[in-house]
This record gives sequence, C-alpha cells and structure tokens, in this order.
Amino acid sequence: MTHDVLALAGALAEMARLNDDEAYEATARHFLDHLVASVPGCDLAFISVGREDGGFEVVATTGEPPVSQADPATDGGPLLDVLRYREPRRIEDTRDDDRWPLFTARLALREFRGCLVLPVPSQRPPHAAVTLLSREPHLFDDHAYDIILLITLHAGVAFDNAQLFHDSRRLVENLTTALGTRHTIGLAQGLLMRHFSCDTDGGFALLRRASQHGNSKLRDIAADLVAAHERGSFREALIGHRIGRDLS
Repeated sequence: MTHDVLALAGALAEMARLNDDEAYEATARHFLDHLVASVPGCDLAFISVGREDGGFEVVATTGEPPVSQADPATDGGPLLDVLRYREPRRIEDTRDDDRWPLFTARLALREFRGCLVLPVPSQRPPHAAVTLLSREPHLFDDHAYDIILLITLHAGVAFDNAQLFHDSRRLVENLTTALGTRHTIGLAQGLLMRHFSCDTDGGFALLRRASQHGNSKLRDIAADLVAAHERGSFREALIGHRIGRDLS
C-alpha cells in the first residue's frame, strides 16, 4: 500500500510539472507511462479521442491497441460508450463479459482479460478516453480505480492547459502576422499616395482595385510594391500590377 501511495504521489507531481509547450502526443504519452507504472497489473494503456463521425482515433499508446479505429460502425465496445456518455466502463474478465462481444473477442485474441475505460475530464472537445488493459482478470479493483481516476483528473487539466497554450500561441502568431501585414499595406499606401498625389483612401483604393483585377491578395501586392521600391523598380511594379488612375 505504501509503495502504491508513493508511486501515485510521484505520478501526480510529474503530471503537474508537464511543460505547457509539450505536444499533445508527448503529454499523453507521459500520462500513459505514469498509469502503467502506477497501476498494478496494467500491461497496456492508450488514449482515444472521439471523431465527429462517431468513430475514434488512438492518439497515444504504450503498445499496439487491439481495437479498430477507422470505421465509426466498428464495435468500439465500452470505448465508444465512454466517449459518448462520459461515464466509466469496466470489464472484469473478457471471457465472461458478453456486453460487447466483438470488443471482448479482440481483447481475448491478444490475451487481455481485464479492461477499464475512463473519460478524461476536459473542458474542451473533442472528448477523450483512456483505456487500460491487463492480461489478468479482476485486477482493476476499487483501489486501482481510485488511483487511475486521480491521475486521469490531473491529465484532464494537463490536456486543457496544453490546448490553451497552443490556442494562445496560434492567436499570437496570427496577430503578429496581421500586424506585419497591416504595416506592409500602410507602407504601400504611402508609396502610392506620394506617387499619385492622393490621400489615404485613394491609395488604398488603388491597392484594392489592383487586387480585384489581378485576382491577387491585397497583402501580396502591397509586399511586392514595397520590395520593388527598395529595389528601385517601383514604376515597373506599378505597370506589372496595372496600378494607375486609369485602371478599369
């Protein structure tokens, strides 16, 4: 009992130290490694996420999972139930359980006798589930269940943090790109205003019309004009993009 408690404490501490910049696969694999090490009798563990078509995909595993994931109509057994209803499912012995015959048959072929599937608590979709398999029956008792549940709760926080970090990083990258684009467009506007002696609206109108007629993105035309100005070929770029007061 003492060893189990110490192992659990170490696993939870490690989950809390997961870096925000870790990829989902790395975070999930850390989680699975802790489960296999902390839960007596666990021989294989994998994490699955639900798909919009009703199927699932295995995103991390400690070995080859004995289930099919491609076809949403495939018997995912308790795994699909957990992803759908967010409730745990347990198979004490695959030789005696007849609730999911195809699923238990696949496990039996790989000599897995016990199975426990838990939802990973998370505030954001898609839903995820962790599956633990044992080659011995009746090993996932209430004590093991409590250990797994505690680690899974921490995993849900880790996954949410990873999602939040990556979402925030994408937002920053998009904002940085947008700011750079706006700066480039402003420079191109200034060049057109000076060349054609027009105001801000007139400079932007020239860019917009060139974009429409050339079927090109406005930011690309702006970048090309700025680069051409730096090369000393601004007039040639105007001609190439058909930019002028008589553009029709």
